[in-house]
Amino acid sequence: MIFPLKELIEFEGNIYEITVAGTRRAFQLATINDPISEENDGKVVSTAARQIFTHVIDYQLEYHPDYN
Repeated sequence: MIFPLKELIEFEGNIYEITVAGTRRAFQLATINDPISEENDGKVVSTAARQIFTHVIDYQLEYHPDYN
């Protein structure tokens, strides 16, 4: 699976939020050894990005009042 560059270039939302979401999702995939990651040769970052850009998963960042 190739990293979805076209979707990244065309993305008009908050790049910080989607980067955090992708990082956290990639960590989840690596931690739980998800079978879909194994199908993609263990490329968890590409898998996470594809899932986010194709809306297979949704994300919502939570803000802590003491740090914002």
